[in-house]
Amino acid sequence: MIFRDRADAGKRLAEALMRYKPEHPLVLAIPRGGTEVGYEVARALEADFDLLIARKLPFPDNPESGFGAIAEDGSLYIIPYYAERLDPSLVASIVAYQKEEIERRIARLRGGREITPILGRTVILVDDGIAMGSTMRAAVALCRREKAGKVVVAAPVGSPRAKEEFAQIADDVVILSTPPYFRAVADAYERWYDVDDEEVLQIMRRWASQKGAT
Repeated sequence: MIFRDRADAGKRLAEALMRYKPEHPLVLAIPRGGTEVGYEVARALEADFDLLIARKLPFPDNPESGFGAIAEDGSLYIIPYYAERLDPSLVASIVAYQKEEIERRIARLRGGREITPILGRTVILVDDGIAMGSTMRAAVALCRREKAGKVVVAAPVGSPRAKEEFAQIADDVVILSTPPYFRAVADAYERWYDVDDEEVLQIMRRWASQKGAT
């Protein structure tokens, strides 16, 4: 399954999530890449919409790869294989740096405000794809700590392994495409590019103007 772009992926993902519309869910997108996908889901489901900030914990010598992730409330996930193999002081320094980046993104992308209350809500967590799944795991942990009523993990594409693993920790998992020889999220998109802060802000302004008009 190939998506034209993130907007197309979001619209198609929304169709698979339509059963949650009566629950008036809270859609939380993981920026930057998940923002437009989440926006389309929230619009189709007439849901509430916000950003949940989570950051990958990258290897110093290979920042494209990571050993875990941390969410904005401090919920931390480290891939078990690396938990006992990495120098604790190195892990601590990387976590500290990512906490600073999370604070920067909260200030920049959410205007410094708190995340929309999660307690008791059906929460749909959205990203543009799930590879290792570390950031999504941290996001799920945040929702559990905030006592969400239901946690749904949703993405246009993901690895088969990720789908199996999230089925164990989420109430539902909706991933449209799980290629058996999954390599990278980008492979599922005709138009793939790195999303910057300004695009996220434009999407959130568009959402605010639409909500204000209703």
